[in-house]
Amino acid sequence: MTRPLRVDIEGGWYHITARGIERRVIFEDRRDHRHFLEVLADLPERFGVEIHAYALMGNHYHLLIRTPSANASVAIQWLNVSYSVWFNRRRRRVGHVFQGRFGSTLVDGDGSWALNASVYIHLNPIRTAEEGLDKASNRAEAQGVKPLDREVVKGRLRRLRGHEWSSYGAYAGYRAKPAWLATEELLKRAGGTAAYRRLVHAHVTRGAVPDGYEDGSARLARGSRTFLEGLKHRVLALNKEQPARRELARCVPLEQVVAVVEQVKGERWEAFKDRHGDDGRDLVLYLARRRSGRTLREIGEALGVGEYKTVAQAVRRFEKSLPENPARRQLVGDGLARLSNVET
Repeated sequence: MTRPLRVDIEGGWYHITARGIERRVIFEDRRDHRHFLEVLADLPERFGVEIHAYALMGNHYHLLIRTPSANASVAIQWLNVSYSVWFNRRRRRVGHVFQGRFGSTLVDGDGSWALNASVYIHLNPIRTAEEGLDKASNRAEAQGVKPLDREVVKGRLRRLRGHEWSSYGAYAGYRAKPAWLATEELLKRAGGTAAYRRLVHAHVTRGAVPDGYEDGSARLARGSRTFLEGLKHRVLALNKEQPARRELARCVPLEQVVAVVEQVKGERWEAFKDRHGDDGRDLVLYLARRRSGRTLREIGEALGVGEYKTVAQAVRRFEKSLPENPARRQLVGDGLARLSNVET
């Protein structure tokens, strides 16, 4: 199996994830949680890594870090090995603790990308089916299909505040901040402690996910078009056969997606984008989601077709129709073939 691509950047922001092997629990009791945080607390002094957010989740964890010395890989490898050795010694067991290599998503340090990553991490303790915030319920609530129950929301907030093993308490002012946790930068971007708390509460209330995390899938990077384009040049020297590198190379400008669909349809975008029942608009949105590297919100704003929920609904509807619609499958195949000829 191809090893995941690692891009270590000076000053880079990273959303790090690691899961227990076979999805086994890696934090069984309070002592496990405390020891992991003790090892995590060594990263700033040992590697110069800034820890901006964390959430320990039973069988996995999330971190948001910044690396002034471009050493995310070595720092997280040390963290996982150190904890694994202790975990096994305590239980007199041998073997792997974590499932394969850790996940690492490079996050755009400009704008709200890092702030949104922290919100996503802090919401993890209640992003469950039991809380009605699994993916399907989450979409229904965000779209207003599922009615909002005030008592349910109060319960979510109560459990979010009570989750001891995340940095949310320090951000929201519910618990003292550990000396090794860097909260100043993101709190400043949010507008302060109270504003950060309101930002998280808004997502709990409406069931929406933070911008950039709409699809929920792992990525090599999350950020603006400018950020992703710049990242391409950083990895040109890396192995061309690595899937993550190919993912970056396959991103094409949004304008090119529109131009390709115009070629396929033989019409200008302005002529069919608002035409009722026309496949063209949804084809553009579907191909843009697959090939532009942009978020749903960015696609909607750039094309003038509405907010990210509108784009998400159109893409899901179009994708769901493909198995029963040969004509649309032909359009998709033709569009993808043309886009393959304009990869940057």
